[in-house]
Amino acid sequence: MSATADPAEDRSNPARRLGLEPGQVVQELGYDEDVDHDLRESVEDLTGAELVDEDYDDVADVVLMWFREDTEDGDLTDALVDAQEYLVEGGVVWLLTPKTGRDGHVEASDIADAAQTAGLSQTSTAAVSKDWSAVRLTTKAAKAAPKR
Repeated sequence: MSATADPAEDRSNPARRLGLEPGQVVQELGYDEDVDHDLRESVEDLTGAELVDEDYDDVADVVLMWFREDTEDGDLTDALVDAQEYLVEGGVVWLLTPKTGRDGHVEASDIADAAQTAGLSQTSTAAVSKDWSAVRLTTKAAKAAPKR
């Protein structure tokens, strides 16, 4: 956090709530019309770069994955396994799913089961959007990795 950052701004900026930092490469998976565009914009503003997509041919610091149940998004476990191939060692997957009562909502128990099967640990959640819930998933290396 910058010495000049306003603490109120930090709390209201969803990208900061995700723990993102300037200069990080954020890869976005599962983009569709229903994503939260304000969240995407805040990520780009904070990191200073556009989000990269699934065609990006290098590794990312963070994967931002939009996932909806019972859609063409497929199987959550498979999607989480695939997302890890894009990450630097110690990287983080932020899984974004529709909130309870919205189309495509994913049950917390299904997220926990899929994450465990994919070799990830659920470490926290963040309020980032009116319509989307965010769950932070890490590899064992990420949990043990020192903060930059």
